[in-house]
Amino acid sequence: MGCCNSTESKRDWKPLKERSCTDIPWLIIFLLFCIGMVCICAFPIATGATSRLISGYDSYGNTCGKNNTKIEGVPLSGRDMKENKYVFFLEPCNLDLINRKIKSVALCVSKCPASELKTLSDLKQFALNNGSHLCSYDISPTRYTSHSERSTKCPKLPVPPSKSVPLLRRCVPVDIGCYAEFAQAFITFVSDNSVLRRVIAGVMASKEIIMGLCVLALVLSLIMMVVIRYISKVLVWILTVLVIIGSIGGTGVLWWLYADHRKALDNNALSVFGKEVASDNVKALLVYAIVATIFTVVLLLVMFFMRKRVALTISLFHVAGKVFIHLPLLALQPFWTFICLMLFWVYWITVLLSLGISGTPVKNNSTGVVEYQMQGPLQYMVWYHAVGLIWINEFILAFQQMTIAGAVVTYYFTRNKSQLPITPILSSMARTIRYHLGTLAKGSFIITLVKIPRLILMYVHSQLKGKENACARCMLKACVCCLWCLEKCLAYLNQNAYTATAINSTSFCTSARDAFLILVENALRVAAINTVGDFVLFLAKVLVVSCTAFAGVLALNYQRDYTVWVLPLLIVCLFAFLVAHTFLSVFENVVDVLFLCFAVDTKYNDGSPGHEYYMDKALMEFVENSKKMGWYKPGDGDGREMKSMAGEGTSA
Repeated sequence: MGCCNSTESKRDWKPLKERSCTDIPWLIIFLLFCIGMVCICAFPIATGATSRLISGYDSYGNTCGKNNTKIEGVPLSGRDMKENKYVFFLEPCNLDLINRKIKSVALCVSKCPASELKTLSDLKQFALNNGSHLCSYDISPTRYTSHSERSTKCPKLPVPPSKSVPLLRRCVPVDIGCYAEFAQAFITFVSDNSVLRRVIAGVMASKEIIMGLCVLALVLSLIMMVVIRYISKVLVWILTVLVIIGSIGGTGVLWWLYADHRKALDNNALSVFGKEVASDNVKALLVYAIVATIFTVVLLLVMFFMRKRVALTISLFHVAGKVFIHLPLLALQPFWTFICLMLFWVYWITVLLSLGISGTPVKNNSTGVVEYQMQGPLQYMVWYHAVGLIWINEFILAFQQMTIAGAVVTYYFTRNKSQLPITPILSSMARTIRYHLGTLAKGSFIITLVKIPRLILMYVHSQLKGKENACARCMLKACVCCLWCLEKCLAYLNQNAYTATAINSTSFCTSARDAFLILVENALRVAAINTVGDFVLFLAKVLVVSCTAFAGVLALNYQRDYTVWVLPLLIVCLFAFLVAHTFLSVFENVVDVLFLCFAVDTKYNDGSPGHEYYMDKALMEFVENSKKMGWYKPGDGDGREMKSMAGEGTSA
């Protein structure tokens, strides 16, 4: 984390040479915040809550597998449970969804019953043979069959066979049919709702088709990445033609199917259930056909007005394809980020659950069960922990953006590509860790400041649903919408600020200002490039979704008599879009970084001797052709010697 001294000439701009560490105060603040998160994690560990979460505890406050201390007012507490390492519930199927717990007395036992116990005699024999008492501690196994309170202090018969959950040591019934009573309410609701019943029946009937289409979406996304990487020059033309054909063809097929299904609806040979399914399909196909028609018309109009930017898009995508050829590990960035996020979420949820049982043991007088309650200032640790979830989550995402930006900047501003680092991605990670963690902390904190009020307003809106008047509801939704828009704008500015930081090693505020000024100076050109690039990638996602949906329509058409298409097709389309977005999001980030590098390059160079462009030959050809066409002015590059975007600005 140490800083480096600037030895670079002010007049000779070398974008990849680090000047100094940036935003050191914010790095210190972030580290102090993380230390606070660690202290919150240490609190449940020190109080034994984490041990209770992992090992489990009974209804009297005893932690299983440990020698416990006495709790005042609880006669059955303070028992030695070193030999009893598993938690057994007298009524394991009595679930309380609202409070997210099992409404049952829990005991610490030495062994879970592996076979069904049908009578109290079986309970007695199991306890005598295994030393595992399945009734309350104050009842001797010899009195299981004769004790007056055996109906409340012994498990509900028959006792289902169970086995312990790995790591958590809870005795869970082997037969999930045990939870049939719990699911009865949902089943009753479904059976009373004829439309929902048919929709769910359609999903279950076409589950194999849904799985196959999800695999198809994954394969199509991989093919699209290969296409973008190796044939970027013809990608835009191919993509444009395919999207036009796919949109028009898909719309035509939907209208044809609608007419065909409407005609089949008049068939008197169908059963009552078959007519209901056919009627639902006709309505769904009509909605799909209308939406597809509107989308196709809008798509064709947008493509018509953006046709002049196709040449620029080809040049940019050609350079982006070269970036992926030289930096193949870029495609793996979402996976590493996903793994880091998953590990952090598991840690966060574990600590949150531990905090929930780290309070003071309090006996419930009505049930006699011991509950742990956090009281006083300790309750604020949960809020601190919640803020940590948002800030650290945004920090991890920002680290990915900075890593991608640093690697792409290294590629762009290295004239001789053979002199690139052996592993540009790892080099970018190392530079980010050494110099720019403070910048990431500040940028992610700004997003957190906007996201927290939005989440609070959303929570308030959900709690007041049906209680507030129309005006208050409208105001809440307007505030949430405004904060969402502000969050998206700040996220875009942050991404460009990280790119500027990767170029000049300036602080976050300086980088954000410089990037903003560069984008404003090149507003029309950069906006056009950014719009076209995002639009083409959007078309790629649309193509993946359209092909998957088209295959889904053809496959589901063979099950028209007993399958409602609404939910299966929506599930497939949603999964296809998420997969395509995951694969293409990195390419989109690379294009965005290239846009800013291109704007900076043209600002400080004009192609004359001594002021040569850093850009790729494909972009140079575009600039020259643009000059001939008259919509690129040679004065855009002022011919000055290259220096920091901030001029004589220094890093914080």
